[in-house]
Amino acid sequence: MQPNPDAGLNFLKRELREITWLGCGVLLAGFCLLGLVEDWRLADQWLGQAGLLWAYVCLCIGRRLALNRASAESALYGSLGWGNRLTILRGGLIALTGGFLFMDQAAADLVWLPALLYTLAAILDRLDGFAARRSGQVSLLGNELDISFDALGLVIAPLLAIGLGKLHGSYLLLSVAFYVYRWGLQRRSLLGLPLHALPANPLRRTLAGFQMAFVAVALWPLLDPELTTIAGFAFMLPVLFGFAADWWVVCGLIQPQAYHYLAEWSERFFQPGLRILLALLVFLLMPGSIDTADKLLVIGLPLGASLILFGLAGRLGTLILITLLGWHDPGDASPVASYLVIFSASWILLLGTGRCSLWRWGDDWIQRYDGA
Repeated sequence: MQPNPDAGLNFLKRELREITWLGCGVLLAGFCLLGLVEDWRLADQWLGQAGLLWAYVCLCIGRRLALNRASAESALYGSLGWGNRLTILRGGLIALTGGFLFMDQAAADLVWLPALLYTLAAILDRLDGFAARRSGQVSLLGNELDISFDALGLVIAPLLAIGLGKLHGSYLLLSVAFYVYRWGLQRRSLLGLPLHALPANPLRRTLAGFQMAFVAVALWPLLDPELTTIAGFAFMLPVLFGFAADWWVVCGLIQPQAYHYLAEWSERFFQPGLRILLALLVFLLMPGSIDTADKLLVIGLPLGASLILFGLAGRLGTLILITLLGWHDPGDASPVASYLVIFSASWILLLGTGRCSLWRWGDDWIQRYDGA
């Protein structure tokens, strides 16, 4: 007797239905809580928006269930597995976050809730891959859902941050770029145009992870909106450049070796240059604008700049610097100097400290595939 090839797919569909109804239960519970604690009109709006996004998440999963396998030639897995379940949970958290879009921002007591939901989604982006690799169930489905939910989150969360005045509206260019890039690939395929393979580039994953982390932090009412707005430009530009470079390679306009040359130039010259520039700005231009009574700034800014200059846990130094500037704004600083400090620190955080660094703290962890 031949095994039924549809049996495994039917089991996955049944599991997805159970997850869908569980999500609907969470939505109804959230609706009731919001209505009782805040306002039923606000709860209606939240339920409508979050419900539509949850339907979209489930539709994305349902259309790709046949990809729940290790490779195109492999047999279908018998269950979604914990890696995919965590990815679906991440999609659900993004849907819950999206329920707060376009709401009256006067409800200041609710600001922390979407920030918490999206922060949990960003953390799960690291954990779902770990669960999939540890359980031995890495799948094409997980990869597709991971990309789709990353893109969805980087539409929902920036829209919220823009509404809160924490990001400039142009940050949505990053959200649009992904969908335009995917549309361009499909268009070239339909027209029969060649699609050149992209070389492996770990920086893509690093930049995507940092975008989610940055937007999650920007949503919290902790850092100065002016700092997060400027930092948004700094975080966005390398990703937009990456999309453009990938497109040129796919179209055959530049050779894949260009990535190697660019990475080598950045490692040898650009990143060390950023370290020197940032240290000079902090030590020479910022002291006159710092309140000497603020001991955190007096001690923290030179400490952070020194760590960056010597490449001694430079990413930690940039975190210290950005956090201090976000909490203790040196109001008399030159705007140009402030912008250069934020851009330099942001790019060092994204790219690393480059050559001649004493200790590249965090680089291995950032590029590591947990559970591999």
